Order: sequence, then structure tokens, then C-alpha cells
Amino acid sequence: MLSPTSRPARLHYMANNFRLLSPGDHVLCAVTGVPISLEELRYWSVERQEPYATAEISTGAMAPK
Repeated sequence: MLSPTSRPARLHYMANNFRLLSPGDHVLCAVTGVPISLEELRYWSVERQEPYATAEISTGAMAPK
């Protein structure tokens, strides 16, 4: 759960991990805008440098259009 004083982090997404570029405790899902705590962040795109809230959202974002 995010606190009222929480602030978004800036991350660099790599194949198996991410690197903190600026401090914070969450990122926003690139598709839904839902906050994702860094402890719960499991899905992202290295190519697009975007985080996703769920596997389903990640899969949908990667699908050809």
C-alpha cells in the first residue's frame, strides 16, 4: 500500500532487474496508470522502458497492433 507521502521512482529496466535512477517507492503502469510499488514490480519492457501492473497487461502491450 502506498502512503500519502509516496513518490514515483525513475527506473532503468534491464533483462532481469531494474536500476533506480531517482528515488521513490513506486512506478505507474504504462497502460493503466495504476501505481505499482517497487516491491511488487514484476513486469516491464526493456525495449520500451515501461512497467506493467500484471502479466496480462504486459502481454497485451507487447501484442502486435
